[in-house]
Amino acid sequence: MSYSLGQINDAVRTDPLGFAQECDENYNRNIENAAQKIADNLSRSRIVLLSGPSGSGKTTTAKKIEAKLEKMGIHSHAIAMDNYFLTVDPETCPRNREGGIDYESPFCLDIDLLNRHFRELDRGEKILVPKFEFARQMRSAIKSHPLQLGRDEIAIFEGIHALNDIFTGKNRDAMKVYISARSNVVDGGEVVYKGTWMRLARRAIRDSKFRAWEPDVTVRLWAGVRRGEKLYISPYKENADIKFDSSLPCEVNVIKAFAQPAFERLHMSPEMERYKEIRHLVNAFPKFETLDEKYVAPDSLLREFIGGGIYDGG
Repeated sequence: MSYSLGQINDAVRTDPLGFAQECDENYNRNIENAAQKIADNLSRSRIVLLSGPSGSGKTTTAKKIEAKLEKMGIHSHAIAMDNYFLTVDPETCPRNREGGIDYESPFCLDIDLLNRHFRELDRGEKILVPKFEFARQMRSAIKSHPLQLGRDEIAIFEGIHALNDIFTGKNRDAMKVYISARSNVVDGGEVVYKGTWMRLARRAIRDSKFRAWEPDVTVRLWAGVRRGEKLYISPYKENADIKFDSSLPCEVNVIKAFAQPAFERLHMSPEMERYKEIRHLVNAFPKFETLDEKYVAPDSLLREFIGGGIYDGG
């Protein structure tokens, strides 16, 4: 799927509020469809596996699904799979091609424990959800918390490896959800803005606003993030029962006001990895009419990145 630059800019000029609302309404319809499919699957499994690459809006999408399920009488428990990281052991941890610890690898997770917890939750048994302390790079037994699912309750496990065969192969009845910004913006048949650029811009804005990271840090990490996606996420997206395109037609028009100043602070150099991609991304912003943030609803997916939303959390 792709969006037309001309149609987008016309909509921004003629009815900015209506256009922003239409984008959100279309996305919310996808939320409703996903919630219904999850509800219909409840008799087979109480487990939902949710995955997607960085900057896809997984947090907001999951919370929207939870809210819709709650209205249907189904209570959700969101669990970050990052809490199942193994305590880092430099001797045995997976390594990337540069020799550093490969934190993107699924083998940093306690695979056996996760698969056991999926089975136990589905059987209505109580588990202890672990807590991983990133500052100490170790799992804390003290901070774990009990979880037992009732009749109309589900557990949503969110993580970049949720759709990996090592989990889906042993939990075939679980509902599997994949989220990513997948649509490009085109003009006269030419791609002027890629869906992957939306995710990079989202990350740059979020890192700057919520993590005090300069765009140089985000861009430096981006190449590694993309390598990890191609190795560990994209190959398994076809395992999904539900696929979300989290790009919004009005998105670039809104985020350019935040992304342009961030990327202007970037120390561009032809020697930097993915230099051409970043240059094309930055040069595309002037082609988009600006859509003022005031038109973006508090529950919009975009608020996860620009702030000021009801699902804020960084």
